[in-house]
Amino acid sequence: MIIRIDDFPVNYIDEGAGEAILLLHGWGSNITLFDGIIKTLSASHRVIAPDMPGFGKTPEPTIPWAVDDYVDFIIKFVDALDIKEFSVIVHSFGGRVLFKLNARKGLPYVIKKVVLIDSAGIMPEKTFRQKVSLKLYKAARRVMSAKVMHFLYPDAVENMRKKRGSADYNNATPIMRSTLVKVVNEDLKHLIPEIKCPTLIIWGDMDTATPIEDARQMEKLISDAGLVVCEGAGHYSFLEQPVKVHGALKAFFG
Repeated sequence: MIIRIDDFPVNYIDEGAGEAILLLHGWGSNITLFDGIIKTLSASHRVIAPDMPGFGKTPEPTIPWAVDDYVDFIIKFVDALDIKEFSVIVHSFGGRVLFKLNARKGLPYVIKKVVLIDSAGIMPEKTFRQKVSLKLYKAARRVMSAKVMHFLYPDAVENMRKKRGSADYNNATPIMRSTLVKVVNEDLKHLIPEIKCPTLIIWGDMDTATPIEDARQMEKLISDAGLVVCEGAGHYSFLEQPVKVHGALKAFFG
C-alpha cells in the first residue's frame, strides 16, 4: 500500500483488525523482514508496518536526517491513519525512533505496549584502543584531503573510509551515510526509563551489533519489563528463532 506523507510516497503494510500494533524496522532493513510477525499477529490485531524513508520502497530524504526527523515522520504517519492508541514492536534502529517518540510531550495518542527486539539506543563505551584509532584516522584523513595529497592520491580518502566503515555505512548512499552518522552518534539511554507501559524485550545472546548487556540494561531501566533471551541467536533473533519469538509475542499481546 502507498500513502503520501509530505513529499514521500510511503510503502506500508496494514493487515488484520482489532487493536493496532506498529512495527518499526531496523537500519538497512524493510518491512518484508516482518512477514512472519505480521502473519502471526494480524490474526488477532491490526498490524501496520511502514518502510521508513531511505529503506525498502520508500525513497530516501533529500537531506541527511537525524532520529528526530524519523520521529516527526512516524507522528505524521500515525496521524494520517487516524490511530489513537497502539502498541509498538521495534527492531534495532527502530528502537531509537521509539525512545524519542515516547519522550515527545503532548502526543495525541497512547502507546499501550512495547516490544524491543535487539534494539539500538545505548551507545557503547569506546575502548582506549578505539579512541586512539579514531584520532589517527581523523588525522590521516585531514592530511590526505589536502589539495596536493588529493591530487597525488585521489582515491586515498575513499579507500580509508571503506576500510574503516561498517557494512551499513559502505553500502549506503551519501545522504544515508550522513544520516547514519547522525543516528549512531546519539546516546538515548537517558530516555529509556520514560517508557512506563508493559514492555517485552527479546534478544539474541550472540548479538554483536547490540550486545545482550544492552538488553539487561534496558530491562533494569524500564519499570515494567521482562526479557526473553534467544540462546544462540544474533542481531536478527526474530528471523533466527521465529517459533520462540512468535510464541512470546502471542503471549504478550494475549
